Amino acid sequence: MRAPTLVILTAVGLTMAACATTPTASPAEPPALVASGAPMPVQGYDWFYNADGREISLSYGMAESDDVPLDLSCRKGAGVVTLLHAASKKNAPRSITVESGGDTQAYPARSEPSPLHDGAFLTASARTGDPVLQRFRRIGWLAILEGDNRIMMASHPGSETRVEQFFSACG
Repeated sequence: MRAPTLVILTAVGLTMAACATTPTASPAEPPALVASGAPMPVQGYDWFYNADGREISLSYGMAESDDVPLDLSCRKGAGVVTLLHAASKKNAPRSITVESGGDTQAYPARSEPSPLHDGAFLTASARTGDPVLQRFRRIGWLAILEGDNRIMMASHPGSETRVEQFFSACG
């Protein structure tokens, strides 16, 4: 009876090993998750911090381009963040749903047609102390949930300090 059990266990092990592949990340596909559960950064995309007087922003996208899926902005010390999301559909839901490390929050949003692409710009307001934003502040990645799509936005090593800089300035 040991031989059939060994054969079954070997077959199960080989099947599981065949399924344990790790996809590679590219801007066209969602990034793969690493063992820690954090998403991998996508080449060419990162978080960019900007301060202009009392106006502060943290944008995720490609440097020096209009390819910015999410922009966070605030007035210095206000404790309120404006989220601007470039939704991929004109008839996008009237909310921006973000997730970070298991915390999720949907924010009611205003929608305007985008002059840059076929979608819409959604604008919402959040508090810097909201659990999902505080989790983002700690772990350096945020995702936008858009229907069945999950747009992952992870900091590259060294740029996660920009996230902290933004939240420190916003209050």
